[in-house]
Amino acid sequence: MFGLNPVPRESFDRLQIAALVGLMFIGTAFVFSATMVDDIQLEKAWFAQVWFRQVAWYAIGVGVAVALCVVDYHTLARWSFVAYGLMIVCLVAVLIPHIGSMRFGARRWIDLGFFQFQPSEFAKIAFVLAGANFLSRPPDELKQPMIFWKGIGLMMLPFVLILKEPDLGSALVLLPTGLVMMLVAGTPRSYLLKLIGIVGLMATLFVVDIKFLPTRWQIPMQEYQRNRLLIYFGRNYTDFAPSGATPAELRRMRQRQADDGYNIHQALISVGSGGLIGKGWRQGTQNALGYLPRAVAHNDFIFSVIAEEEGFVGSVIVITLYAVVLFTGLRIAGSARDRLGKLVAVGVVTLIFSHVFINIGMNIRIMPVTGVPLPLLSYGGSSVLCSLIAVGLMQNIHIHRRGY
Repeated sequence: MFGLNPVPRESFDRLQIAALVGLMFIGTAFVFSATMVDDIQLEKAWFAQVWFRQVAWYAIGVGVAVALCVVDYHTLARWSFVAYGLMIVCLVAVLIPHIGSMRFGARRWIDLGFFQFQPSEFAKIAFVLAGANFLSRPPDELKQPMIFWKGIGLMMLPFVLILKEPDLGSALVLLPTGLVMMLVAGTPRSYLLKLIGIVGLMATLFVVDIKFLPTRWQIPMQEYQRNRLLIYFGRNYTDFAPSGATPAELRRMRQRQADDGYNIHQALISVGSGGLIGKGWRQGTQNALGYLPRAVAHNDFIFSVIAEEEGFVGSVIVITLYAVVLFTGLRIAGSARDRLGKLVAVGVVTLIFSHVFINIGMNIRIMPVTGVPLPLLSYGGSSVLCSLIAVGLMQNIHIHRRGY
């Protein structure tokens, strides 16, 4: 009645699960390595330490993912717009003072006491389900301009709300996810090419605005966001100094630029100093001596810790495990019994790929620094739960790949 079915053990995609277990093992080991150099963590009881909390989130996430596999994904899809609506309400609520918690200059969390709930992470999963449900209509309907613009609206509503927090990284991953799902669904390519052209033009104008226009003409954004982009594009803060700035003011601007670029500079040193096989687990000097800031080493810059301690070989192992998860996800999409399952799997694969590309990219400075976590490796309850829920959805589609 509710789409509940027993789940035969052989129905799971074992290769994807093996890669998943490998990533969780690495995540536990290097969250431990990144945090247990801190005296504050050492003084805590073992069950209160960050690495143990990460293991607890893994356990909860695996439980939720297994529970999802019991329910046919068609049943989940019927509730997708309810979940999407609830996440929109949460994204609005997090912007309200005294509901959303302000941390690091952004309002992204709702403090539940035992859990810092981050609606943007769950909104991504809700969007994938709702988007797949919306786009799985007959192909002829997708040719209607109104259906196309409704699909764009479905993507842009959470995009704008997440951008408002501000959380540029989490907002950006919705764009490739939504566009790839629309392409796979059969949306006319002429529509998508025009949309990509508009997005490309806006991105070009945005870059020109950041790099070349005077401050008074620039697009309004948070100062720390603009500074991260200036550092990424290699511009000096002093290029935007007001006319008549004193030598002391220019020195302060240079010092602020050095401070703002400190994290990525130390991350690059960490990655480069690892060499071929690394310095050994818990032997990374960048992390142990605090040059790689301890506030971010176990989340946004966990890949730098891995690269320093396990070198090029360890980095390749991590990327290989992600590749296994992604390619088995594409295989699941190809074997799905219907368009709905195919679109959910494609959406999840694109979402995970976007996270991995952006996070590793910012660790090696091919992408600007954003708050996008590395799935299953970065510390964080919301991120871990949503990553495992996403994989659970793929396993669900694999389990129910045969006919009704």
